Amino acid sequence: MPLNYERVLAHRPGPRDASTDERTCILYALGIGIGMDPTDAAQITFVHERELVAFPTLASVLGWPGRLTDPAFGIDARMVVAASLKVVLHRPLRTQETLTSDPRVVEIIDKGPGKHAILQSARTLVAKDGTMVATVENTSIARGHGGFGGRVTDTPEPPPAPERVPDAMCDLPTPPNLALIFRLMGDENPLHVDPESAKKSGFPRPILHGAATFGIAAHAVLRTCAGYEAARLAAIEARFSRPVFPGETIRTEMWQDGNDVAFRCRVVARDEIVLTNGLATLR
Repeated sequence: MPLNYERVLAHRPGPRDASTDERTCILYALGIGIGMDPTDAAQITFVHERELVAFPTLASVLGWPGRLTDPAFGIDARMVVAASLKVVLHRPLRTQETLTSDPRVVEIIDKGPGKHAILQSARTLVAKDGTMVATVENTSIARGHGGFGGRVTDTPEPPPAPERVPDAMCDLPTPPNLALIFRLMGDENPLHVDPESAKKSGFPRPILHGAATFGIAAHAVLRTCAGYEAARLAAIEARFSRPVFPGETIRTEMWQDGNDVAFRCRVVARDEIVLTNGLATLR
């Protein structure tokens, strides 16, 4: 059954709870590897209730509507992987507040028969008083789902990658069980935990969630360029280029131009770029 363009585009899961609390904030921070150094007081701020601060890219998982698993969509969920993510923070997240989201599919890009379909989605996080807190945009690749007759065939150009030597680099280790922690934020895709499911999806072993790699990159940017001041992150976006396996060390290479920080991520042991076209904007 081919991808059902009209059915997917019309899908509206309705308003969803996207609220924060201390446990959610701490679990997210642990899920992106914060706290690996138990003597780093700046990291402990994101995982200890005493003076807890919400890590800004927590917004990337709040109010997520889940995977498109209904057979009527014509999508084999095993073939879907994250392609890009963007978070705009209209104000800093709070550790305890009531938020709602309104997820929707914006467009589906048809790369042609035998190629991929690219699903562009978006949602806003809105506070109880109607204030817009964050906007989240993400794309996913449905591998081999192209040729369904979509109207759009080109993807938007990403921010250009600098060609000069990076201004700064930050290496952050990940524990081997990181995907097992991050999946508790709501993405329970078995390819992140079950070896057999990962192999059926074309990976030698379970991979880390793209959103977790995205959070690790944000950690590197805040650590290196903003002194761990969470409120300074106004926006961040990036594209995923290769999978990350839990346990690998991720090196974030950064180029700073005023309040803009371009970045990319590399797995040190494999010397392979896993995240590209990154751009963070600081307040």
